[in-house]
Amino acid sequence: MRKDQQRLTQGMLFTDLYQLTMAQVYFRQGLHQKKVRFEYFYRRNPDYGLHQAGYCIFAGLEWLIEWMLETKFQDEDLEVLRDLRTSSGENLFAADFLEWLKGAGDFSGISLWAVAEGRVVHPNVPLIVVEGPFAMAQILETALLNHLNYQTLVATKAVRIKQAGMGKLLLDFGMRRAHELGAIAGTRAALIGGADFSSNVGTSVVLGFPPKGTHSHSLVQAFMAIGEGELSAFRAFAEIYPDDCLLLVDTINTLHSGVPHAIKVFEELRRKGHRPLGIRLDSGDLAYLSIQSYKMLCEAGFSECHIVLSNQLDELIITQIITQIQQEAPAAGIHPEQLIDHLIFGVGTSLITSSGQSALDGVYKLTALAEGQSWRPAIKVSETPAKTVNPGFKELWRLYDQRKKAVGDLLCLQGEELLAMEKIVLHHPVDPDRFRILKKSEIAEMEKLLEPVLENGRRLGNVPTIEAMRKRRQADTSCLDLGVKRLINPHIYHVSLSEKLWELKHEVLRRQARVNDS
Repeated sequence: MRKDQQRLTQGMLFTDLYQLTMAQVYFRQGLHQKKVRFEYFYRRNPDYGLHQAGYCIFAGLEWLIEWMLETKFQDEDLEVLRDLRTSSGENLFAADFLEWLKGAGDFSGISLWAVAEGRVVHPNVPLIVVEGPFAMAQILETALLNHLNYQTLVATKAVRIKQAGMGKLLLDFGMRRAHELGAIAGTRAALIGGADFSSNVGTSVVLGFPPKGTHSHSLVQAFMAIGEGELSAFRAFAEIYPDDCLLLVDTINTLHSGVPHAIKVFEELRRKGHRPLGIRLDSGDLAYLSIQSYKMLCEAGFSECHIVLSNQLDELIITQIITQIQQEAPAAGIHPEQLIDHLIFGVGTSLITSSGQSALDGVYKLTALAEGQSWRPAIKVSETPAKTVNPGFKELWRLYDQRKKAVGDLLCLQGEELLAMEKIVLHHPVDPDRFRILKKSEIAEMEKLLEPVLENGRRLGNVPTIEAMRKRRQADTSCLDLGVKRLINPHIYHVSLSEKLWELKHEVLRRQARVNDS
């Protein structure tokens, strides 16, 4: 793709056609400058089939903001739109609309409130609130969903794999299995969600992380083909990387060839004053091979060496590997926890593609329109009650109990004085007969989650680092009950509506029904 074509595909035309056709309808009806509010949220936690997520990790916000700050309609974009035709051969976009886009086609009038990246989030609560002129707020939808859905999906997969691996070092090896340039955003999301490092060189460097990797099977294959053997291949690698020597030992026979040859090379390195890093296993029964390999390494005096495990790992496979090690290692004279402490997990396809759940059900819905100095709530009704949108101006609070555990997220109307209430009525979002009452004495802390990040196209505050996002993730996950963090059949984390929001929602539903029937 030529550079000019690349710019077209990644600039303001990085959108669906219907965003632009709707914007023209708003323009023709005089609604294009009307201030509106949209909300981004997702409807369901990922379900991977045999296992499910009890929460998500929010990611993608900063790259969305960067795209918004850098993107506006250019002359080339308008020329493309000028050439588009309707089915009858007429111009799809009128000249006056295109002229308006030329002058006003940017996001300088848009303001955002958002949950911080790296935080634990839950279904059906606004993670981003967008406020601004109707036409440009509408045009933003596709790019916003593209930036946020995928990164949140991968960050969520990463935190699950990190949990399954008992917090041990996690490497992202997914670049080669990613969906083309999606590898860039996927690597970033993996680093936010749980991966410690990545093999993706360019993205790692841009984000401030050293890239990590070992060597490939082809190194050993090549030396075998020229008649020099596996040991010579290992020595060649160790000669160039004596202080970063981590050898892939399963090209021929892991226990009868690979590990013994690796030990021989490690002994040579040690005599020269170097400290080998370890070995990598990429095939076979990884739990059994880990036990036997570590036993051999310990007997040779290399108990400090790490064992990198790879080959189609995911959270369930890692859990099974660890369980098998805990059960079988004692019989081999190995303390299970000592071996587990030396494991590193290299995860590729499952992480970068979010295997089992390929897309996040994230949506972008209109919730309010300006009416003079006030706002008119907007609602999208569905035959599926859970998909009916919560209207109006809202705030999002997280409630913590006396154990400092998060017990629920509460959506309320903007300006509700929750902190002054002696008790809070929490309504189920759909079922009118399900509610609970929390007394003030039961709540240790209430935290507001939505904060302003963009004001009329101007960024607010500093750009957070990936490390800061990781700390948020770690703090939030530590406040979740264990049931919510279960990898299989997790407990449902409660999201509730305040009494005033519940009443507004049903008042708007009744009003809309009357309007529709008239």
